[in-house]
Amino acid sequence: MDARHLSERLLKVAAYVPQAARLADIGSDHAYLPAYLALNKRISYAVAGEIVKGPYLNTLHEIENEGLTKLVQVRHADGLAAIEDHDQIDTITICGMGGPLIKKILEDGKDKLQAHPKLILQPNVGTPQLRRWLGANGYQLIAEEILEEDQHIYEILVAQYQPEQVLLDELDYEFGPFLRREQSAPFLKKWQAEAFKIKRVLQQLKKAKEFPVEQQQRMQQKIKQIEGVLNDQSA
Repeated sequence: MDARHLSERLLKVAAYVPQAARLADIGSDHAYLPAYLALNKRISYAVAGEIVKGPYLNTLHEIENEGLTKLVQVRHADGLAAIEDHDQIDTITICGMGGPLIKKILEDGKDKLQAHPKLILQPNVGTPQLRRWLGANGYQLIAEEILEEDQHIYEILVAQYQPEQVLLDELDYEFGPFLRREQSAPFLKKWQAEAFKIKRVLQQLKKAKEFPVEQQQRMQQKIKQIEGVLNDQSA
């Protein structure tokens, strides 16, 4: 993968970036995403932020190598601290991290969200708590994607600031309001595997001498919840 040949996952993310956006890509690593968007004349300006020294240098090298230093600013900074007021950022992408870390980046950098930029987030795990954070902070999910790539299943959340938002229920937070209605192949595969994994653990627990009844009940409820969503074609 390079700036001219993105992975399917990053191509999906790129598709949600508005034309002529002023983008901040946080945890940019090699800056493949902002470089790709710049090379394809999709953005008017970008900040590529990276806290770790090695990936920061990779990012710097990629932008210099592609001749994009006037369009993409590379900054060595922690989370949204990479964004400065004069950047006038209207879109933020954060990809390839755990949901809890993305949530922390957004929470710690709330002062950088005052202009209510569009958020395009690709958590590797912990998506439900990220959905909860968005809802609690005036952001409405406007799209979701789920895809399988290199034997991993990824989810993408797209959110706009909208204080008068539609309230999500528990199933929406857990499974995604769009994803559970679409019931795509990667969605079914993910949750079938999750139910299978919980059932295996439950079987092992039943063999244990000390039987944790509360834990067993929670796991049985989770299996029931998953199977209910998978069997509800009208969800």
